[in-house]
Parts: sequence; structure tokens; C-alpha cells
Amino acid sequence: MALSGDGFRMADFLGALTETVRPSPARPLVVHADELETLPAGQIPNPTTLSIAGRLPTATFEIFRQTIPPGESSDMQRHYHETVHFVIAGRGHSDIEDETEAWRTGDFIYTPPWTWHRHYNDSADEPVEFLTIENSRLLAALGIARRQSAGLCTVDEARARFPQERP
Repeated sequence: MALSGDGFRMADFLGALTETVRPSPARPLVVHADELETLPAGQIPNPTTLSIAGRLPTATFEIFRQTIPPGESSDMQRHYHETVHFVIAGRGHSDIEDETEAWRTGDFIYTPPWTWHRHYNDSADEPVEFLTIENSRLLAALGIARRQSAGLCTVDEARARFPQERP
């Protein structure tokens, strides 16, 4: 089965999911909070903590918990996949391309594909906790996943650093 291009058929792709996504002890229906897989700090280009529920048998989306320490932020990044953050706790704001939006506990933040974005914790005392869901596994299965980080910079600095990059 082709994952993209002329030989790709959506029916084949969807039909294969039921065979590859069967729950088992290695891929359970429930991953408890203490079983989340925390990525090593060196793999994340910012001061946030990412804990992935990677053992869930999802085939098309990734789900994880992200913690942004008080007064800190994520890195400026963009990626082909869509992302939704649910704010479990805290308050802050996000720069998404030329927009700046404030958010707080209970809000949802949508990041469209291939948009420069960075999330900030506006509290000096409390961490921000996100539940993050992204369709990155689907794009990886289709062979079109891509992610870029510009580090801890502004949208304009990211654009200057990657001037010729287009989706």
C-alpha cells in the first residue's frame, strides 16, 4: 500500500488501521498519569516538559501533556500538523503568526498547519499545564511530516532565519 502519491487509496489506508491499532498490553486502552513517557530535556529546544501518552494505540494523532514553567515559554516553531492545546491549568498568551491571543484554564488553543507559534506562561509563580493533541502521526504515516524550530525568538526573527521555507 502506498502511503502517498499515485498509488495511495484512502480505503486501503483506513482498512489497514484496524489491523495495526489493536490494543494489547504493549498498546493499552488506558495510560495512567504515572506511565506517561517524559522526553529528555535535551530533545526539547525550550524549557517545557513534554510527557507523551505514546503507548496508546492511536494511529493518526499524538497526545501529550506539556508543562511550561512560570515565566517561561515554548520555542518558536512551525509544523505541517494541526495542534489543539487544552489549558488544564494556568494562564498565558500565544503568538501565532501575527496574532497574539491570551488564554487561561479551560480554554482551547488552535495552531494551524505551518504557522510560526510560541506559547508563553504569564505567571511568575504557577506552571501552565496543557493537554496537547496533534495529527502528527497521520502526516507521518502519509510521509509528509515536517517540523521546524527557530528557538526562543520572535515571529519576525523566525521568518528572517527561514526566509525561503515554504510548505
